[in-house]
Amino acid sequence: MTSARILVVDDEPQIRRVMRTTLVARGYMVSTARSGEEALEKVREERFDLVLLDMNMPGIGGMEACRMLRSHSDIPIVILSIRNAEKEKVDALDAGADDYVTKPFSMPELLARIRAALRRAPLLSTGTPDLVNLGATEINFVARRVTVNDKEVRLTPKEFDLLRYLASNPDEVIPHAKLLQAVWGPDYGEEVEYLRVFINQLRKKIEPDPSHPSYLLTEPWVGYRFSPPKKA
Repeated sequence: MTSARILVVDDEPQIRRVMRTTLVARGYMVSTARSGEEALEKVREERFDLVLLDMNMPGIGGMEACRMLRSHSDIPIVILSIRNAEKEKVDALDAGADDYVTKPFSMPELLARIRAALRRAPLLSTGTPDLVNLGATEINFVARRVTVNDKEVRLTPKEFDLLRYLASNPDEVIPHAKLLQAVWGPDYGEEVEYLRVFINQLRKKIEPDPSHPSYLLTEPWVGYRFSPPKKA
């Protein structure tokens, strides 16, 4: 059982009722919203641990609501959508979603995705450096704080967990599946597009030239590698 607070955003009353009943039975505290506008208002007024956000709604819609939520909040966001095309998933992740679940879905699947979105990647036995300097970028893994040219840059929890895992294994190629399972959870492994989007977002935040990365390197068809500056 858990006391995590979840906001369910969907314009269909029946879906909101079913989701609330199911999640409350699992120990979650649940609020609901009928639109993206109402969701934004509720997030401003209350603290939530997760947002389940339907993509297809009247008004500002799920995609724009996701983008607006992410502009000022690190709250995990799981998109629910009838669309299954990779472009839709990539667009949603690029807008700030942590995960994307296609309708129709089973409740066990959704509950697993909720647990994955709420989890934090465990501390690694090999140990993560407390502080990493990448030129003008400083990453404080203890404080979960990143600064670039002495200005703080906000990373989402998933972005930070991904960066921490890579930095804990410097100069090691981490395969896609291993990286997904370490950061998202054991039920993941095929969602390579998630990594592509999140790595691109991290590059925009910490790399001097994101289009020609120096630290977060792609190993084609295999995975990713963190390449810290070499010590003199």
